[in-house]
Amino acid sequence: MSALSPRRPSGLTWTVLRLHRAALIAGGAALLAVAATLVWMYAIGADARAAIGPCGSPGTGLPSCSALRAIGTDETYGAGIDSVGTVLSYLMFPVAAWAGGALIGRELESGTAQLAWSQSVTPVRWLAAKLALPAVLLTAGTTAAVLLTVWARQDDNPDLVGAWYDPDVFVSTGPVAVAHVLAGLALGALAGLVTRKALPAVGAALAAVLVLHTVLERVRTGLWPADTVTGRAALRLPASSLDLGHGVVTATGRRIGGDLTCVGSDSAADVQDCVRRSGLKDFWATYHPEAHFWPLQLVETGIVLAVAGLATAGAFRLLRHRTP
Repeated sequence: MSALSPRRPSGLTWTVLRLHRAALIAGGAALLAVAATLVWMYAIGADARAAIGPCGSPGTGLPSCSALRAIGTDETYGAGIDSVGTVLSYLMFPVAAWAGGALIGRELESGTAQLAWSQSVTPVRWLAAKLALPAVLLTAGTTAAVLLTVWARQDDNPDLVGAWYDPDVFVSTGPVAVAHVLAGLALGALAGLVTRKALPAVGAALAAVLVLHTVLERVRTGLWPADTVTGRAALRLPASSLDLGHGVVTATGRRIGGDLTCVGSDSAADVQDCVRRSGLKDFWATYHPEAHFWPLQLVETGIVLAVAGLATAGAFRLLRHRTP
């Protein structure tokens, strides 16, 4: 009978699963909640887009304005997408706190890790199992949530779901989200090994990911060369572009930033007249078009994964140094 019984996980994998089953259950429940929310958002997406569409009086062939206002799904749809985006953007914080406090710090503080090392498990193998299993589960769960978010956003109407360059939107719609979660796991584990106590590890892990999150958000637009245009094109940037700076060039060749002179001109003749009256020579603008979404995503993903790799290497090196 024993030969026919189903094979169950054993060894370190089973130990990690049992020891952290509460976190596994909570993470699974959160993923199901996110998935259910996004499926609902996709289902009401058509009504939400109609609610912000054109309207008219009876006989025009357009939905009546009162009917569109009554739909009211645009706010629900936008709020739902925004909430999921915020969760994915800041997921690295609870992951880092859990990794530092529960996954590593608590076991070092209580002596559970030392007990495992005194038996048949080496410290390196113990840490590898501690990191590998959560990394696989977090990667799979976060990837699924990102794909569902992109699917639920449908046509990416910025009036409903925010522009692609908004911080939460940017993180929650690409591989950066997965990289951030893995960095949180690695930084949390390193904090746990450094402090060897649960509560200090939580504080150190949160501080580390806060610094990483803040720095990346501030330098994100500089991770890929922006486009610069001059002339009338600077007054009419492509739709969904991120305007990084604009201004005018005076007759003396001086470039002035932030000047909105002639921006409201409607035609080429109006622009020329405005330029002549204002004593200007040209206009300039620096921006990221929507086509830069993937280059920015890939560069930031590489940086964050490098941080995760360095933190993981530091954790293993520290463990070898402290254990015989």
